[in-house]
This record gives sequence, C-alpha cells and structure tokens, in this order.
Amino acid sequence: MKKRKFGLVLSSVLAASAILGACGTKDEEKPAKENETSSGESNKEKAFSVAMVTDVGGVDDKSFNQSAWEGVQAYGKEHSLEKGDGGFDYLQSKTDADYETNLNNLLRRNFDLVYGIGFMMADAVDAVASENPEKHFALIDAEVKADNVVNVLFKEQEGAFLAGVAAAKMSKSGKIGFVGGVDIPVINRFEAGFFEGAKAVNPDIEIQSKYTGAFDKADLGKITANSMYSSGVDVIFHAAGATGNGVFSEAKERKKKDPKANVWVIGVDADQYEEGKVDDKTNVTLTSMLKGVNKAVIDISNKAKNGEFPGGKTLTYGLAEDGVKLADSRGSIPEDVQKVIDEYKEKIAKGEIKVPEKVKK
Repeated sequence: MKKRKFGLVLSSVLAASAILGACGTKDEEKPAKENETSSGESNKEKAFSVAMVTDVGGVDDKSFNQSAWEGVQAYGKEHSLEKGDGGFDYLQSKTDADYETNLNNLLRRNFDLVYGIGFMMADAVDAVASENPEKHFALIDAEVKADNVVNVLFKEQEGAFLAGVAAAKMSKSGKIGFVGGVDIPVINRFEAGFFEGAKAVNPDIEIQSKYTGAFDKADLGKITANSMYSSGVDVIFHAAGATGNGVFSEAKERKKKDPKANVWVIGVDADQYEEGKVDDKTNVTLTSMLKGVNKAVIDISNKAKNGEFPGGKTLTYGLAEDGVKLADSRGSIPEDVQKVIDEYKEKIAKGEIKVPEKVKK
C-alpha cells in the first residue's frame, strides 16, 4: 500500500516537472517582441522635446506669448508628449534679468529645441547660443547671427495695414489711436502699417500714437486709452502685449456706462474677441490682427524633429504666407467695409502694395 502511494506521488512530480520544463522551453524559444529589450523595457524612439521662455508679458498675456505657448502645446499634442522634462514646457520671465537664466535652465533639462519669445530676448539668446553651439534655438521677432539659431520674423506692417483700413472706415469721429508697448522695430512695424492703411482710405484721418514703454503694465494701457477716448478717438489698435489688456478694460467701462458709445479696440497677435466681451450681447473688439506665432512654432519644431532644423536662417511670414491677417469680426465689420479690406489684402499679398516698416515723417 505504501509502495503504491509512493509510486503515485512520484508519477505526479515527474508529470509536473515535464509540464514546467515544456513551458520554460517555450518561453525561452519565444522571439522578443519588436522594440522590446531583454529586460522587457520599451526601446521606443526618443521624443523630440521643445520648450520656450516668455518675455515679461507672461504666458497668459492673451497675446504674443500665449500664441507661442499654444503652438508649443499643439506640437506636444501632435506627438503625444506630456508637459515637463522630455516633452514640452515653458519658463516665465518676470524681468529681463531672467532671460539667460531661464534659457540655461531649459538646456540643463535637455530640451532639444528652445524658443526665445520676443525681440527683448535677442541678446540673451545670442549669448546662450554662442556658449552652447551644439544646442538648437529659435528666436521670435529678432535676429542673431548663429548657425544654431533660426530667426523668425513677421511682416506685421502688412497685417496692421488692414487694421488701419478697418479703423478708418469704422471711425465716426475721424480720430483713431495706436497704443504701442516698447519702442522697438517690431512695434514700429505695427504702427507704420496702421498709419498707412488708415491714410489709404481716409487721407484726412487723425491718428494719435503713444508708446507706453512696457508690455506688462495694464494700468498704463488703461490710462493711455482713457486719454485717447476722452479726446474723441473711437477706435484704438494696440500692439502692447499684456499692457493692451488695459485698453480693453477702459473701452468696456465706457461701453457699460453708455451702450450707444462708438468705442472699439483692435486686438493683436491672437484673436482677442473674448477680451472685449462686455455682456452676452455687447463686445468692443472690432477685430484682431493675428500673427501666426503658433503656426511658426509648430512648423519649425517639426522641421527640427525631422532633422531639417533651419539654423542660421531667417524665416519671414507675411500676408502671402498667411503669417498675418485679420480675425473674423463676428459681424462687427459690415460687408462693404470687409470688401475694401479684402481688396487691399489681395494687393499686398500680390506685391502691388509695399507697406513701409516705419511711419513716414
């Protein structure tokens, strides 16, 4: 009896050993999955990471920096990246002293392509790029001479020309205004185009122009707008980043006090329709001059990812390249005025009209 039990146990052990041996042989002979290492870790292609440094206007300036950040985020979404190291990110500059520090911080985090957003960052990008020739940079709205930097410029004067046409045609007082941020070439182009467009449709139009000296001072924008509106100006075009938010605040306050007032703001860089919302039925945003910073960021990021980084070059986007244009007015601009705007748009895109980069004195 005992011998029989021992035989049964021995048979069971041998059977189990055979089964386990067969399973082990099968796993050992099983070929490794594609893109899988012997340790079972994924051997996927390294993601191409992108990050940006804002100027002092901040990433939520509802304008220039925000448009760039939207482009970075869109690139990240397109390639299934996450915010943070190895994906996409941004650092915000509170003062110009932060520019070089922020650029270097992103390099230490090993981002493959780093953007400097705005003319004010030119010196910082130049310095950091020269110290890191193996790294890739993109500079928006300015130029530095370096093989590892691609410069991105826009023909703001062409889009601003159309804004000037809209302002002059929509003004009832014959007085319009321009509020600029810092007095630099890129803002000069906005101003020049605005003047040219307005004068093209109304040679007698009166244009007031004021530079606030800042891109992050909404209070200065509000004070400047108050002065202009009080003097009879009824349409203001701002190219002042977050300072321009103050222009919207002033216009909305006036519209609330007098719903019949002809008070308009033309936004800049991004579609600022929401910034002009007074209530569900009233909005003071006439239109916005769009600048395709977001599109340029996506385009250059993909080029760099594909090994086609245009280092040492300057890429310029105008009306012909769909780099600048006016936003949908959502009914604020009547059809007859829109027709005039479209006619000038076509002439500029074809090169029939050359818009100057500085106001003619």
